[in-house]
Amino acid sequence: MKILRNSLVALVVISFGYLYGDACTNLIAGKKATTDGSVMITYAADSHNLYGELTHTPAAKHAPGEMRKIVEWDTNKPLGEIPQPAETYNVVGNMNEHQVAIGETTWGGHEELWDTTGNSIIDYGSLIQIALERSKSAREAIKVMTDLVNEYGYASEGESFSIADKDEVWVMDMIGKGAEKGAVWIAVRIPDDAISGHANEPRIRRVDWNDTENVIYSPDVIEFARKKGYFSGKDEDFSFADAYADHDVATRRGCDARVWTYFRRFQPDTDKYYAWCAGENDEPMPLYVVPERKVSLSEMQESMRDHFEGTPFEMTSDIGAGPYHVPYRWRPMEFEVDGKKYCMERAIGTQQTGWSFVSQSRDWLPDPVGGVFWFGTDDTNTSIYMPFYCSLTEVPSELGHGDINTFSMDSNFWMNNWVANQAYNRYDMMIPDIRKVQGNLESGFQNSRPMIEEKLVALYNEGDMDSLQNVVNTEAASNAKNATDSYRDLAIYLLVKYMDGNLKKTNEDGSFQITEYGIPAYPSFPGYDKKYYENIVKETGDHFLISK
Repeated sequence: MKILRNSLVALVVISFGYLYGDACTNLIAGKKATTDGSVMITYAADSHNLYGELTHTPAAKHAPGEMRKIVEWDTNKPLGEIPQPAETYNVVGNMNEHQVAIGETTWGGHEELWDTTGNSIIDYGSLIQIALERSKSAREAIKVMTDLVNEYGYASEGESFSIADKDEVWVMDMIGKGAEKGAVWIAVRIPDDAISGHANEPRIRRVDWNDTENVIYSPDVIEFARKKGYFSGKDEDFSFADAYADHDVATRRGCDARVWTYFRRFQPDTDKYYAWCAGENDEPMPLYVVPERKVSLSEMQESMRDHFEGTPFEMTSDIGAGPYHVPYRWRPMEFEVDGKKYCMERAIGTQQTGWSFVSQSRDWLPDPVGGVFWFGTDDTNTSIYMPFYCSLTEVPSELGHGDINTFSMDSNFWMNNWVANQAYNRYDMMIPDIRKVQGNLESGFQNSRPMIEEKLVALYNEGDMDSLQNVVNTEAASNAKNATDSYRDLAIYLLVKYMDGNLKKTNEDGSFQITEYGIPAYPSFPGYDKKYYENIVKETGDHFLISK
């Protein structure tokens, strides 16, 4: 995800190599790699200026000659218009009524391949939205997307897309052609029993060019690379990722490491790819791996909250974590000391996320019920993933339009921010309180799916689509209100419990203790951890020493 592009340079590759500013993460699991048989993809829309809202585009019929406006997602700049097809589909966030879901991550690539014609009108965000409006399957979405950029030009930098439906999931890498119209691209189907992911790095390298069932590509993908001087070897050795982007140690650590930490949760053998991420060798991490155990919905959500726990990149123990072991580092990520350049870790769970999702596409259920869009606003680590069916037609008010300059007590995004921004200051103390509320809400949403879906399927089989629609919309409104109200209460609770650096005494149920005389119990003073005090002494010597 990016907010500005090209001349405004939203995604700047600094001299140390990290993508600075906005970035996103996609995780992927095929239907035989998940515990329930669903196809799952995730997406974190990471931007320092993005408000978390759930968008909706209703299904529609269009008259001949009707046009669709193209507006750049990141800047709201009008780019042009294209003809509408006879019919477009219902789209909820990044999922449509046929259970097609699409996510993306930006990797930039060679700057000379960014559109220089000024005539291209299809940006990456519009590409996703239009494909969702027009596609009944992932393969159809790939065709829609590639046909669009061929006809109208591609107006963004290098992108990777996750494209899923109820049967399969694909990764597509794409970049423009600079002064030439269109784009070069390659798409690979992820095996059903595998997991994959991408995080601001193109991931497709050597492929079997004869496997036309699972590998699709632009006709000139190799020829164009040769013409531009990016590749000179044999066709069978061609790597899209290496031809169209650079991969120094810093980009591996800041980008591929996020995919690696997901892989290692489910396939211990992938620990060996730490060496690639850390720059210790040049053996690339594969596009996908077969997990040792299957991935559950809860584990996919948990993976989106990862801060490299249990790895050498772990973020809560170095001095940068502070006395409250905070797994966050404020931007800018890079810094310089004594003429040497350094950079903080970039985890999946990050403070600048506007919204994120985990999508489930399920082939054993009718489409209006099979597609579940688990949507959360703000930081993935502290947000609530709420379930919304792909047949939703009314966005809950708590998830409606807003902006990051206008606070609202009724906004899910703002209540999540209120909770998260308190936790950033005293993380290790507050996160257990947050996990309790978060866990109760999410387990409640998940545990209620069988009952809700039994009712929805019965209505579908009866042909009572009006009642089905009413249940879908009503339940969505209830879920959003429940999550938002609960986090408003949680934010207030955290403020009261931890005010002034103290810690209020609580009962087992979390309520605040009262003395026998009816007044609040005196708080405790947790102070700081041992390392904090040791560092003070190292820095100041005897300055604070108490004379004997």
